[in-house]
Amino acid sequence: MRLKNIRNLALGLALILVVGAVGYKLGQKNQTLPEGNQFDLSLMWKVRNALMEDYLDRDKVKNDKELMYGSIEGMVEALDDPYTMFLPPEENKSANEDLAGSFAGVGIQLGYKEKTLAAMSIIPKSPAEAAGVKAGDLILKIVDKANKVDKDTTGISLDGAVKLIRGEKGTEVTLTLYREGKAGTFDMTLKRDDINVPGLEMEWKEVNGKKIAWIKFYKFSEQIFNEWPEIVSKIEKEKGNNYGGIILDLRNNPGGYLQASVLAASDFLKEGVVVKQESSSGVTETYRVDQTKGNLVNDKLVVLINGGSASASEILAGALKDHNRAKLVGEKSFGKGTVQETKEFKDGSGIHITIAKWLLPNGKNIHKEGITPDVEVKAGDDPKVDVQLDKAIEVLLQ
Repeated sequence: MRLKNIRNLALGLALILVVGAVGYKLGQKNQTLPEGNQFDLSLMWKVRNALMEDYLDRDKVKNDKELMYGSIEGMVEALDDPYTMFLPPEENKSANEDLAGSFAGVGIQLGYKEKTLAAMSIIPKSPAEAAGVKAGDLILKIVDKANKVDKDTTGISLDGAVKLIRGEKGTEVTLTLYREGKAGTFDMTLKRDDINVPGLEMEWKEVNGKKIAWIKFYKFSEQIFNEWPEIVSKIEKEKGNNYGGIILDLRNNPGGYLQASVLAASDFLKEGVVVKQESSSGVTETYRVDQTKGNLVNDKLVVLINGGSASASEILAGALKDHNRAKLVGEKSFGKGTVQETKEFKDGSGIHITIAKWLLPNGKNIHKEGITPDVEVKAGDDPKVDVQLDKAIEVLLQ
């Protein structure tokens, strides 16, 4: 499979970040199903005809297209993989708007924890962050009184959850949440707003006479391919005798383009494997350090992670840890280690398919497991005091 023909979904489908792609060639392999396991389309037609003849509310059965989409959705859901999904045209259009710019939402990027809908990451400066939603919170119910929505999330698909949580700017949605370590469930009402997702930012911090580059990676988007080399150049120019090193902040980074994480890794590592992609057919594709980079290989480095660090950000953090290049500080990462690829159909619908899994340089797949930091530090309750960042600086300057 050629890398240029696809866009790998390293983060999976999320509330504010979905990487669209073309190039997955369905139906090209001549696969023979085991005896007795053939796909019997005649049964589907028999069920459809029975509904047409006998269902009480026949108006709901007259739309063959809706029945067809429902049948396809059911077939995909039978795989019991929340990241593999079929999207009818309206939902697919909504998903593909995510990288096109800003939109109205609450700033939660969705995933699953043991098949329960969860906040995978929280977007900086979003309504969700302001309200205090945390990465890892389970989302048990969605209520939108204005739109007459009162939905339990048991068995809900990601696109279904996205559709219910998004809405017009200024309107409200209430989420019933469960947080580990907190007694019982609790509700949070969030006012939707325009969500502008930055790629990365850098801030210089001076501690004990040392200048530290604090690099905040918010997501591995297309912007990173331009913004990261600029950040590296700024660091190179501003280094001096009082240079203390780099804090690479991957907290609440849901991932994005795999190639962007490899790009960043290549400036910190001299050589070696960043990640391997193992497909369902057993084919392994290896992504190695680009040895034409390496601008920061000698800089002291500490990486910050938390429960909102997922997929491509876990790949970068895991590679730096496996190569003994950096200490990881913070909390255990989310654990999203599968690859999704999308295909668009002529009617505007699309399908997201789990096609492979990521393997770190040590051979470990992080899916559902996550990465454990070298120095574990829980986030504090006071948003004005960043105890994890303080600890990362302490470790860096040791």
